[in-house]
Amino acid sequence: MNMTGVILAGGKGRRMGGADKGLVDFLGKPMIEHVIQRIRPQVDEILINANREVERYATFGHRVIQDEIADFAGPLAGLHKGLVEAKHPYILTVPCDSPLLPANLAKRLMNGLIERDADIAVAKTGMQAHPVFCLCRRSLLPSLKAYLDSGERKMANWINTLDSIEISFTDNFQAFTNINTLEELRWLEQAA
Repeated sequence: MNMTGVILAGGKGRRMGGADKGLVDFLGKPMIEHVIQRIRPQVDEILINANREVERYATFGHRVIQDEIADFAGPLAGLHKGLVEAKHPYILTVPCDSPLLPANLAKRLMNGLIERDADIAVAKTGMQAHPVFCLCRRSLLPSLKAYLDSGERKMANWINTLDSIEISFTDNFQAFTNINTLEELRWLEQAA
């Protein structure tokens, strides 16, 4: 598929009491381990974008990349570094705190991207787009760099400047549940 998967684990975890969310246990193992297991068969390369606990993330067997933009600039900073470092022309991003992501995420996003000849494909459930679950072309690097250089940080706003397509995953709502609090963690463990 010529695809690099970038797991976004570069945040501060404020709503999780400062915990590094990818390293928080879900059903007995760190959330990022679940994410790796689910995307490994879907991509040719995995990069982990992390700005804390870099050595610990490296123990999962994939290259760890840190934001070039300072001060925890958000998922776009992770995507930017992924576009810089990826070996492949297509980049799939997923957050580290969605341990139930779909086993067919890459395929469905790629089908939509190619069919429409779009720049970026974004997962959607119901009326809710999930910009951090996206597949884009590596050729978007200059566009993203210019957007970030202008001081902008909102992923959805950047996507709105592109030829984008939203791909429905309404058949699999739970897969896009991301865990921001301990209450959400407990709820998802009971529901899984």
